[in-house]
Amino acid sequence: MIVMQEMFRLFQQHRGNAIVIPGRGNRQWHEISSLPRRDLPLGDPAMGGHAGFALGLALALPREKIVLFDSEGDLQMSLGVLAMVAEHKPKNFYHFLLDNECYATTGGQPVPNAANVAYDQIARASGYPSVHAYTNLESLSIDIGRILAAPGPVFVAMKIVPEIENRPMGQRPPRLLRSREQVLADFSAELGIAG
Repeated sequence: MIVMQEMFRLFQQHRGNAIVIPGRGNRQWHEISSLPRRDLPLGDPAMGGHAGFALGLALALPREKIVLFDSEGDLQMSLGVLAMVAEHKPKNFYHFLLDNECYATTGGQPVPNAANVAYDQIARASGYPSVHAYTNLESLSIDIGRILAAPGPVFVAMKIVPEIENRPMGQRPPRLLRSREQVLADFSAELGIAG
């Protein structure tokens, strides 16, 4: 399994100018990102909402590389988004799946059929033209440059070491260091979009 922070450090070396939606990995990503104004840590949309948001962004900004760090719990809530991505074929969309086999933010309950679901095969069957799966950082480090240089849509499933959170919600450090309004204002300014 891959340690999330190590994977994020590897990705940061190859990020370029990509827009990143860190999804449930934001707690670790914000410490590593060198371009926070190009990050969209919008907290938790409705469970399963990250991929649809990232697809919409990829379609709206076709000249920008869009990278999503999704979770398997989120993806199970909205598997139909895989077919939608495949139908629209956004060449600028890179969908990384952080599969820790559990709902880590709510105490570590197992995701249904966690050890057996092959998300890469589901993405391939849905029509993603480029699909990869990794269980170790060494193999990912060999391929990541090529993956991010290829046209999308790309799906990359990764088995991640779980980081289970057992503290009650009100006692946890905040996941968002900036309000949604500030994130959107910073992002709009970065891209030169009038607010």
